[in-house]
Amino acid sequence: MVRELRSRNAVGGLDRAPSRGLYRASGLEDADFEKPMVGVANAWNDIIPGHVHLNSLTDEVRKGIKEAGGVPLAFGIPGICDGIAMGHRGMRYSLPSRDLIADSVEFMIEAHQLDGWVGVTNCDKITPGMLMAAGRINVPAALVTGGPMMPGEFEGRKVDLISIFEALGEYSAGKVTEEEVRETERCACPGPGSCAGLFTANTMNCLTEVLGLSLPGCGTMHADDSRKKTIARVTGKLLVDAIMAGRKPRSCVKGASFRNAIRADMAIGGSTNTCLHLPAIAREFGVTLSLDTFDKISRKIPHLVNLRPGGPYFLHDFDRAGGIPGILSRLKDRLEDAQTVFGESILEIASEGKVTDPSVIRTLDLPFHRDGGIAILRGNLAPQGAVVKQSAVAEQIRKFTGKARVFDSENAAAKAITAGRIRSGDVVVIRYEGPKGAPGMPEMLGPTSLISGMGLGESVALITDGRFSGGTRGLSVGHVSPEAFEKGPLAALRNGDEITIDLSRREISVKLTKGEIAARLKEVKMPKKPALGMLGRYRKLALSAAYGAGLSSEENRPKRGS
Repeated sequence: MVRELRSRNAVGGLDRAPSRGLYRASGLEDADFEKPMVGVANAWNDIIPGHVHLNSLTDEVRKGIKEAGGVPLAFGIPGICDGIAMGHRGMRYSLPSRDLIADSVEFMIEAHQLDGWVGVTNCDKITPGMLMAAGRINVPAALVTGGPMMPGEFEGRKVDLISIFEALGEYSAGKVTEEEVRETERCACPGPGSCAGLFTANTMNCLTEVLGLSLPGCGTMHADDSRKKTIARVTGKLLVDAIMAGRKPRSCVKGASFRNAIRADMAIGGSTNTCLHLPAIAREFGVTLSLDTFDKISRKIPHLVNLRPGGPYFLHDFDRAGGIPGILSRLKDRLEDAQTVFGESILEIASEGKVTDPSVIRTLDLPFHRDGGIAILRGNLAPQGAVVKQSAVAEQIRKFTGKARVFDSENAAAKAITAGRIRSGDVVVIRYEGPKGAPGMPEMLGPTSLISGMGLGESVALITDGRFSGGTRGLSVGHVSPEAFEKGPLAALRNGDEITIDLSRREISVKLTKGEIAARLKEVKMPKKPALGMLGRYRKLALSAAYGAGLSSEENRPKRGS
């Protein structure tokens, strides 16, 4: 049994005496070198509210590993808070950090030949990055996601981060005072955890459950829930069991797992960022996942849970109503069987799941919306596709025709919106913010929230080759591909062009002929957007958003984790 542990490559035999000597300086003893050596990738930092409590969960994971006969070895992982990085150049680092996180885990696990690892994670790019690492390295792995933040309360109503962004729009429209904005700011984020709605962080935490890489209930269990420490400890124990049983991520997480994740995503109305993250994660697992798969599943799986930002419910409502096991129980006849790294199958979890509040988790025959939460649009503006969170779009603007108001940056658009230069019937176009153009494909929560806050959410559309926060609502179409920086059709648009968005037909188009678009593109002069350091490397290697905006060099990575 001991000879099968890959950590013996680092600490086994007389010739590895120097390595053991160094480990002894870290507190290890003779008996430890015969045990499974388990990494604990701890994404704690003092900046991200979703991460400030992760040290306590890491401690519980370490206890569980020890109790199961393993040796826990914790190390740090970087993370960016999208909400703090939003609206300035810092946001360009957010999406590229996903690959940095995957690389960081790979470096630590492979360099030290650890037998397995547990990721203690939360928030927008950290969880996807760790999931990418799980597939790439392919040694036994599991995640503990830190859980949502509770909503705040202001003047008798529940509020969250999105409430602050939208309050800025209301202030620009003269609807609230500066003091009301500041009071919303003080109340909206009351404690640790990922932001309180079904935004990107919580969507990915939920889908980690469906992929079978975190324990049932973990995705919706809140940061301040006393059960969270228990689930962290149990995860540590079960990861050692997975090591001894040889259960590796790629042996459990296959194409069916990703299709199940998309089914759950559509049912809960998750963030559009899943259309970037799931394909990028799938590539690391050797699975091809296209936007067509999202589109096909969206047409078959109805929207059953209406959470913020599009609906009235928060994550704690979803958790109390049954969480992911509850939604899987609703979908069990439409799921494919798939294994988890803990030994239980998804269909077993679905059979055990219970819905305690059918007003929150509706039945298939009484959905909030007939189609899934996300729609994939195509047309002469987006030949490779574009993405919209249709569950957060008002019924009266599901088909929309308007005149283009074109901006070559997010900041330029935000200034125009704040100044009141956007009117009902406009289509705000923000371009050169894609993976290569920005570079880094920043989120556009600022402009979309300003539009909503100013009362234009049901009369103005926004399209971009950038992306949106999971907190975005309204007719906001992102990931338009090919992007403008690659001379996609978005680069040909001019003020006044007539744009039509039709969600029922899944179309997005401009009233221009193919020849007119081609002629305009020949005249386009790209804006100068220098990119140095990591962002320069990302621009060089980034794939289209239609393929997850990962790095093209990943295709040549050798298979890992024998």
